[in-house]
Amino acid sequence: MSGHSKWSTIKHGKAITDARRGKLFTKLTKEVIIATREGGGDPDMNFRLRMAIQKAKDQNMPSDNIDRAIKKGSGDAGDGAQMLEVLYEGYGPGGVAIMLETLTDNRNRTVSDVRSTLTKAGGNLAEAGAVAWQFEQKGVIMVEAGEDLAEELALIAIDEGADDFEAYDSTLEIFSAPGTLEAIRITLEQNEAKINSSEISMVPSHTIELDNRAAIQTLKLLDKLEDLEDVQKVYSNADFSDEAMDQYSTETG
Repeated sequence: MSGHSKWSTIKHGKAITDARRGKLFTKLTKEVIIATREGGGDPDMNFRLRMAIQKAKDQNMPSDNIDRAIKKGSGDAGDGAQMLEVLYEGYGPGGVAIMLETLTDNRNRTVSDVRSTLTKAGGNLAEAGAVAWQFEQKGVIMVEAGEDLAEELALIAIDEGADDFEAYDSTLEIFSAPGTLEAIRITLEQNEAKINSSEISMVPSHTIELDNRAAIQTLKLLDKLEDLEDVQKVYSNADFSDEAMDQYSTETG
């Protein structure tokens, strides 16, 4: 079982406080603005915008918020015109590879925040290209499914073009080429699957399993990185034992 699945599952299973939801909506708004700015405000003609809107809806973001973000991205000025996309790479405890996708209007602030957070956790910021080669872009769909449904839904997804799947607790995680993500999601919805999220993600080609101490340190680091204002997405090739995941769930639950 990959660390991607376990960490993704525990994140989605956590109760989101008002403060964390506010931060999440801010990140989702930025993504909609940038997607609109780059490809226009028509979701039918803009794949990235369709994905951004879908992700926002998966997180129960109000439609009015989404509409306002599209309007901002469509304007000649405003938030969307100021932001830059910057990718950062680094290492965490135990030498795990970490990638960060950011949207920022101040690169100095962002790199300072990222470097400081990594360093305090025993990691370090790396040069561009240092860890990116260990990740592959994939479509990732997370479906709520018990053992009785997981295999059936996985086979449906594979018939529609999915590459692979993993099950963890009551979550089925389906991996595909980015171009087949939408078709797989639509087919799963037609089969009444309960989809928690679908997005284009960076999935590690191999993982590093950590001992409990390094695992807890890494999980805390990943959460802190995700909480940074300018960080949109966090990826790592860390894998965690069930014992470490249970311990972390208890400590942060």
